[in-house]
Amino acid sequence: MIEQHPLKPFLPGNAKLLMLGSFPPQKKRWCMDFFYPNWSNDFWRIIGTVFFDDKMHFTVPDAKRFDKDAITAFLAQKGIALYDTACEVIRLKDNASDKYLEVVKYSDIKRLLEAMPQCRAIATTGEKATAALCNMCGHQCPPIGTAIEMECAHRSLQHWRMPSSSRAYPLPLDKKADIYRRMFSQCGLL
Repeated sequence: MIEQHPLKPFLPGNAKLLMLGSFPPQKKRWCMDFFYPNWSNDFWRIIGTVFFDDKMHFTVPDAKRFDKDAITAFLAQKGIALYDTACEVIRLKDNASDKYLEVVKYSDIKRLLEAMPQCRAIATTGEKATAALCNMCGHQCPPIGTAIEMECAHRSLQHWRMPSSSRAYPLPLDKKADIYRRMFSQCGLL
């Protein structure tokens, strides 16, 4: 069964950085209606660690969920956009693993960039998202934690390849946060 992306792109008008994952997990794994909604995914803990030195900054106290309002206010203030590289997929297994996602249709990255004239960097948060962007834009994949220059939507951009925020990716949260911190700093957001 083909799944369509359940979220609209989050594209603040001041966006300087577009962060792309692959595709959201199944709704049954969500703890909020926004990107990186799986409670067991460490994306928002990484962001809390990097910007606030507090991995729990974006969590709701005494609840196993993230604070969508705090997250969206933070992203809008910083100029960080979010979406995914796939807009239609087929799940080959009943889980959240990118390994078992078959992409039916890729997102229109050029159209997303057209809505963000100040955007000068894209960060992909995992292997599948990285491979998809490289295939769409025709450039080599950068090593994890680094960036390369690329051309997309008639502009020069940096493509940062970030480690997956999934706990299945074997790197401690503080090490992932160090890599993300370096990227945010280089993008002028920290």
